[in-house]
Amino acid sequence: MYLSILKKINVFDNYILLSVKRYLQNKYFDRIMTLITSMGNLGAIWVIIALVLILDKDYIVVGDTVILTLIISTIVGEGLVKHLVRRIRPCNFYKNINMLIARPDSYSFPSGHTLSSFAVAEVLSTYFSEYKLLFIGIAFLIALSRIYLFVHYPTDVIAGIIIGTLCCKLVFVLLNEVDLADINGFIQSLI
Repeated sequence: MYLSILKKINVFDNYILLSVKRYLQNKYFDRIMTLITSMGNLGAIWVIIALVLILDKDYIVVGDTVILTLIISTIVGEGLVKHLVRRIRPCNFYKNINMLIARPDSYSFPSGHTLSSFAVAEVLSTYFSEYKLLFIGIAFLIALSRIYLFVHYPTDVIAGIIIGTLCCKLVFVLLNEVDLADINGFIQSLI
């Protein structure tokens, strides 16, 4: 039964992935999606937002929370789950695919770009609820770009959304248990 479920997931993933490649790919989306995915490289957009927040004493706790969330989501996604699951990326399975970005050699599941983007988007949405659609929209576009660019299967992205959201919740649980001044000092020492 377990193998039957995995086979159905694989069929679903490949159908969506190849349909996106066949029906949506064009030179305009190629440029846009390449740019969007680069915003998620190393959590770039989220690190920049965190640094801007940290520079303003009124928002230092928010910036620190973003940095802590990035650290935890990276440990969970890149450090743990990817190495437990060890799923090969679609671009490394379909080796004849013409790539628009460098072909990653790390594992595919879950999408790290998506995981960190949704984790931080949830944090920012908690503090700035009036901009929730903007933050979630950016995270969604980054997630979509990973499928479009053929570096992740749809279920990698779905898992990234779920695990990222859970990482955000974990951070808030930790912050309720730990003195914020201790977290602030720790994060400041990293920067």
